[in-house]
Amino acid sequence: MAKRPPTESARKRARGVATAARPPAPPATPATTPATPAIVEAEHHRSAGGLVVRGATILLISTQQGRRWQLPKGHMEDGETAEQTAVREVREETGVTGRVVAELPEIEYSYVEKGNLRIHKRVDYFLLEYESGDAADFDAREVSGAGWFGWDEGLAKLSFDNERRVAEQARELAGSLAPAVP
Repeated sequence: MAKRPPTESARKRARGVATAARPPAPPATPATTPATPAIVEAEHHRSAGGLVVRGATILLISTQQGRRWQLPKGHMEDGETAEQTAVREVREETGVTGRVVAELPEIEYSYVEKGNLRIHKRVDYFLLEYESGDAADFDAREVSGAGWFGWDEGLAKLSFDNERRVAEQARELAGSLAPAVP
């Protein structure tokens, strides 16, 4: 029996060219694709907070058993202005009452909570002048501690760059408001 000459598709396959006779590769399946949780929803949160200045010191809070230092802040309640929220949150978290003397830059950031809920958060910050209270009266249910630091030490302690930038601008502003901020 004589051998038949190779067909055109056989010659293409030999050269590595795909032909119609060869089915395409199967699509990736969940078994072969790593599972990535989909972001199901997004929420927008608005908070406010403040940097309290007393003389040449600033007030910071610690969280996570003192591993993280930051500016006090919290969620705005219905009918509350950002300034009212800042004063209330500073008092609740630190035991210190301050008076708003200037607006500071806001920050915005996003994070994922509970695996699939994206939170976009905006925080309005204010420079507050110390009026009364003691940082030893911080709310242990909210924070790990509160403390007064000189500007350099406080700036170095802040855990987040965006809050450090807010505090640096507060320092410049406090210098120009020196008579108003003792």
